[in-house]
Amino acid sequence: MNHIILEIREQLNVSQEELAKMVGISFATVNRWENGHSNPNKAAQLRLYDVCKEQGVDLEKIIRDKINKAVSGVQADSGKMLLFHGSKSGIKDPIAPISRDRCDFGKGFYMGTDPYQPLTLISDFEQSKFYIISLDLADLRVLKVSPDLEWAMLVAYNRGKMDGARGTALYDRYAQMRNGYDVIVGSIANDRMFYVLDNFFLGNITDKALVMSLSALQLGLQYVAITDKACAHAKIETEIELSHLERTFLRDLSEANRVKGVNLANEICRDYRREGQFFDEILKEAGRKE
Repeated sequence: MNHIILEIREQLNVSQEELAKMVGISFATVNRWENGHSNPNKAAQLRLYDVCKEQGVDLEKIIRDKINKAVSGVQADSGKMLLFHGSKSGIKDPIAPISRDRCDFGKGFYMGTDPYQPLTLISDFEQSKFYIISLDLADLRVLKVSPDLEWAMLVAYNRGKMDGARGTALYDRYAQMRNGYDVIVGSIANDRMFYVLDNFFLGNITDKALVMSLSALQLGLQYVAITDKACAHAKIETEIELSHLERTFLRDLSEANRVKGVNLANEICRDYRREGQFFDEILKEAGRKE
């Protein structure tokens, strides 16, 4: 926590005494925080967060710099890639494909290239943990899914949105797509995409609008270890501690991204409302072909 206090003060370009006045505490308290002799309690962190919002402190940069520093300090074996994982209660057992069946790509152990996706997902949970994971893809069978309609339909299958099309060739195609693979690599359905995807599944936007929104967003990739063999190739390199201040910022960031997703979906819906097919039309067409 001490490095965060120091970086906030440096961005504000104020002395310890000046920061103390802004937060409503003593100079000695700020001095102890920066020296690592004590940490601010939750109430003090919230007051500090309010100062950051009022003064335009770039907390996103502070968090990203913290993560980048941690990444640079990891001595992963050659050939391994470094990814990020968030857990609501921490990893207590060996890594295993035990997430919920109805996630983006079904049951598996999820890791991402963008740290902010798992960070925003776990920010509401005080016991959550954030990890840097190394993954060795050697000898693993990897399925890469492009960020297009194929990706959306696979997500739809794994989230149970295609259950009404059971028995069709379309349903069977996605039911069998994962077979024979250890790792699935695909775009992250992040905060901005959750709203867009839901609008597609609910029939508010067409497949054309969905594909256009996918191309408009800079989505990171998620690597999902779906077999025990793949999970054995994943290793926890380090755990990054999150302060209450950081969690509060990340919750606000998640909400801001959700709003951006809503605005984007509405714009795309207007621009492409007459082009392409709706999700239910795709499923009905699959049924007629049987």
